[in-house]
Amino acid sequence: MDPLAPLLDLPGVADAVAAAREAVDQVHAHQANRRGWPTTAAEASVRAARASAALDGADTEIPTTGEVTEPRLAGALRIAESIGPMLPTWQRAPMQALAKLHVLAAADLVPDEELGRPRASRGVSRRLDLLGDIIAGGTAVPGPVLVAVVHGELLALSPFASADGVVARAAARLTMIGTGLDPKGLTVPEVFYYRRADRYRAAASAFTTGTDEGLAEWILLTCEAVEAGASEAVGIADSTLADRR
Repeated sequence: MDPLAPLLDLPGVADAVAAAREAVDQVHAHQANRRGWPTTAAEASVRAARASAALDGADTEIPTTGEVTEPRLAGALRIAESIGPMLPTWQRAPMQALAKLHVLAAADLVPDEELGRPRASRGVSRRLDLLGDIIAGGTAVPGPVLVAVVHGELLALSPFASADGVVARAAARLTMIGTGLDPKGLTVPEVFYYRRADRYRAAASAFTTGTDEGLAEWILLTCEAVEAGASEAVGIADSTLADRR
């Protein structure tokens, strides 16, 4: 049995998944993204990194000269540059990729010996193993549902005790790309989470309860974020198209 299949029967989930998929499909069909998608994807990636770092309290001002010195923003931007190359590892050996995400996110936050090493807890290790099995082909649920589970579970576990929020949102982004929900990485749901931080944290907390209501709340918020992220992507594409003219 597919361990995530029951989530599709939660109230409102099927309709929310369909709406999220349609919104992303429209972004990929945008004129600016037919050939020029690398440009819009690059802008989306930077916006995603800044919003993700901001959720963890970072100053997200990028200096016009010199390197980024804010450690959380620097980590999020390092991840943004590595998402594409990391995708094959994420799909084949997700826990190896997760460790790499933490190395990138927390390089300026913790000692080297703590990088990429989950907390020594049997419960954390077991749940990470289960999550890895699911990511690597253990479910056939639609992309938005798997994205919600990966994101919510990593927030709940906080496996590294540092930079866990940035890591969880990067893992969700990898899942969006890897499942084919947003294969070019054009959408920016992270901006939605940042602008609605209180709802985001409340829904993430509801997910940890494991109740039908809590799980549905988180999945529906995820789908709403995907739709909003698609609207953000349309704005990026429109702006790119205007610059070409």
